[in-house]
Amino acid sequence: MQTIKKESFGKQNWCILLLFGLMGQIAWTVENMFFNVFVFEEIAQNLDMITLMVQLSGVMATVATLIAGTLSDKIGNRRRMIAYGYIIWGVTVALFGQISPESMGAIFHTSGENAVFIALVVAIVGDCVMTLFGSSANDAAFNAWVTDNTKEEFRGKVEGVLATLPLISMLIVVGGLGMILDLIGGYSNLFLGLGVVISGCGIAGLFLVKDNPMLEKKGSFADIIYGFKPSVIKEHKPLYLVLIVTAIYGIACQVFMPYIIIFMKTFLGFDVVEYSIVFGGAIIAGAALNIWFGRITDRMDKAKLLYIATIIFSVGLIGMWAFSYLGNHVALLIVFGLFGFVMITGYILVLALSGALTRDYTPDEAVGKMQGIRMIFSVLLPMVIGPMIGNGVNALRNVSLPASSAPLEGLDAMTTKYMPAPEIFLVGAIIALLMFAVIPFLVKEREKSKR
Repeated sequence: MQTIKKESFGKQNWCILLLFGLMGQIAWTVENMFFNVFVFEEIAQNLDMITLMVQLSGVMATVATLIAGTLSDKIGNRRRMIAYGYIIWGVTVALFGQISPESMGAIFHTSGENAVFIALVVAIVGDCVMTLFGSSANDAAFNAWVTDNTKEEFRGKVEGVLATLPLISMLIVVGGLGMILDLIGGYSNLFLGLGVVISGCGIAGLFLVKDNPMLEKKGSFADIIYGFKPSVIKEHKPLYLVLIVTAIYGIACQVFMPYIIIFMKTFLGFDVVEYSIVFGGAIIAGAALNIWFGRITDRMDKAKLLYIATIIFSVGLIGMWAFSYLGNHVALLIVFGLFGFVMITGYILVLALSGALTRDYTPDEAVGKMQGIRMIFSVLLPMVIGPMIGNGVNALRNVSLPASSAPLEGLDAMTTKYMPAPEIFLVGAIIALLMFAVIPFLVKEREKSKR
């Protein structure tokens, strides 16, 4: 399969990318941010179960993308997988908000700790089901569609916008919906409304999304192992180096990201309005800077720019850790927000650069089947390893939950007793700096390929 040879992405493609890219990122943000908070506040204050939920979701995302990406190559159709996947994805998001100890107790005729445990298990299973359809539609089909319709000359610009969408979605979800959560009736109504919108997006996709005319039916399910073959790895060495960088970056992010809202609410004592303003301000500033920066990355060496992006990201995390102990609440809001902006800037920049490089080195004839390999490095390894490290840091620090966060009566056994600790940001920064061990090899391979 060859991509269309054109010098720009096109207005219609931009509309499709913004609609499905943003809607997909909003759904992922709700899962990665609010599902965790929902479980913590509505079911049980149990960081161990939240960690397990994140890890299993990462496994499911990778397996789904491996299969769905290969299938999209085999049937030569991204459009249907995107549209129908989004429709079902929305349904699963809507149903997640109905999980509670009370509803599970009524269904399974039990109460107390048994009802809480069942609710936790159903939440984890429900998250995995949601991820199954979300990853098939977004991570596999939509990402392959983007690669089909871009070329290296303008891929950095496209990837810069794509990398900004997760932050815009955070602004919408955390900064916007978070502030009106009580007004709209809590998490159940939020998930219900969001699910309807996601499904509506999928229905629109049946009419809007067009596959690249040069997309062909190619391959078989045996191609699931394509990206694991030593010969393929050797032939596409720069791609796998980029993916290793992506994995290190992802692990660093997942050390703190699943717990960041809980951290701001418990350790820092921010209320909904405060953490929404801090998060929202950092995201707006970081996204604006990166949209501008994304326009010039196509004229510069993306691999070398990873050095700068890594430093910015790490400095932001170190600042968030160091100033978490400020005694003055107003100063804490300002300084945490400032270093949050620095972290977000590096976060988007690394994401944009590594994403553009991944697409640059993805072979045209194996776009779909390589999406699963990308997910192993960008999702599976980060979401399994990162939260394990992060929660290990939390447990080691063992900062007691404040009295105001006491669990509901009778549910104490389901509570882990501790809250997220500032050191998750420091550990995240240390892991991020490990990218410096790989970037030189990537730069060398990139220069070699240009000779």
